[in-house]
Amino acid sequence: MTGTGIAAIICLALTVINLASLAIALRRLGRRDSSQRDPAPSGLAEVPVTVVRPVCGLETYSEETLASGFRLAYPHYELIFCVARATDPIVPLVERLIAMHPGVPARLIVGDERVSDNPKLNNCIRGWEAARHDWIILADSNVLMPEDYIQRLRAAWRPKTGLVCSTPVGTRPGSFWAEVECAFLNTLQARWQYVGEALGLGFAQGKSMLWYRPLLEAQGGIRALGAEIAEDAAATKLVRAMGRQVHLVASPFPQPLGPRRAAEVWSRQLRWARLRRVTFPLFFAPEIGTGAVIPMLAAYPAAGGDLAGLAAMLGTAIVWYGAEWRLAARNGWPRSWRWPLACLARDLLLIPIWLAAWVARDIVWRGNAMDIRTKPARLGADAPAAVP
Repeated sequence: MTGTGIAAIICLALTVINLASLAIALRRLGRRDSSQRDPAPSGLAEVPVTVVRPVCGLETYSEETLASGFRLAYPHYELIFCVARATDPIVPLVERLIAMHPGVPARLIVGDERVSDNPKLNNCIRGWEAARHDWIILADSNVLMPEDYIQRLRAAWRPKTGLVCSTPVGTRPGSFWAEVECAFLNTLQARWQYVGEALGLGFAQGKSMLWYRPLLEAQGGIRALGAEIAEDAAATKLVRAMGRQVHLVASPFPQPLGPRRAAEVWSRQLRWARLRRVTFPLFFAPEIGTGAVIPMLAAYPAAGGDLAGLAAMLGTAIVWYGAEWRLAARNGWPRSWRWPLACLARDLLLIPIWLAAWVARDIVWRGNAMDIRTKPARLGADAPAAVP
C-alpha cells in the first residue's frame, strides 16, 4: 500500500471513530435516566445524605461554589468541610458560610490523615469517618452544585452500580486559555467519559462521587482508595473488582473557570495525563488519536498535497470541530467565535502532553510532590454489602 493510501486510511479511520464517539455522547448526554421518572428510585426516597467537601486554598469562584452546597433542594443532608491546616486561607470563608446558613447541618473538620500520597484523599478521611449517613458524596470544592445536585446523583444509581460520578464541565471561561480548558474538559474528556460508560467501561471521576458506605467499607473503606495515586482510578478498579459498574449522571455539573494562563492549562492537563498513563496505560495509549491534528496532517498527502491537500486539511478540521460545536451547543456548554481556535490549540497541546506523560515519574499538586508509580490494589476480604 502506498503512503497516500495509508494516510487516507488514518484520516478516515480516526474521523469515523471521532464522529461515532460524538454521536454516542449526543445520545447519552442529557438523557433522563429511567429512574428519574420515579420520585423514589430503588427505595431511596429521601434517604439522608452526607456531602463531604475537601477544601484547600482560595480560587476565583470559591465562595459561590461552596455556598451552592447550602442551597440544595434536598430534605435530609449534611455538609462536612475538610481542611488539612487551620491556617488555610479558605477557613474563614467556610466558617462564615456555616454561620450564614444555620438551617443546614454543617461543620468544618481540621486535620488530615496521612494514608496515601494523595493529599485530597488524606483530607477526606476524617470527613468520611464523621459522616452520620450511609450515602456519602465526595465533592470537590470547585464544583458548582445545582439545587437538584443530590437527586441527579441518586437518580443514576442502578441495581449493579458501585459508584455514581460526574465529570466536570468547564463554564465561564475568562480568557482564551480558559476556553482551551473548556475544550479539554467538555467536548473531549466529558465526551469520552460518557462514551466509556455507554460501552460498559465506566470510569470514576473524582469531582463528584456518590458512595454507599457499607459497600465501600466491605472492600476496606475509604482508605482502600489509596491503592492508586488518584482516588478515582482506585475507585474504578475497586468497583470493577466487585463486579459492579461506575455510572454517570445524566448531565454533568459545572465548574466555573474564570481566567486561565497557558502554563496553568499545560500543568493541569499534563498532571491528569500522567495519572491516566500510570493507572490505565492501555486506555491512555490511544489518546494520541483523539485530537484532529493527526487526521489533518494525514489528509494533506491523502489528497495529493498542494492546494487540494490544504483543502482536505481544512475540510477535516471543519468536520471535527463542527461536530464538537454541535455537542457543545446541544448541552449549552461555552462556545464563542474563538471555539475552533481553542480546539486547535487543545489538539496541538495533546501531542506533547501525551509524549511527556510517558516519561514523567512524579507530579506536583498544590505544592505537594506526589509519586505516581502505581501500587497493587488492596481490596477487603469481606463479602459485598447489600445495596438498596
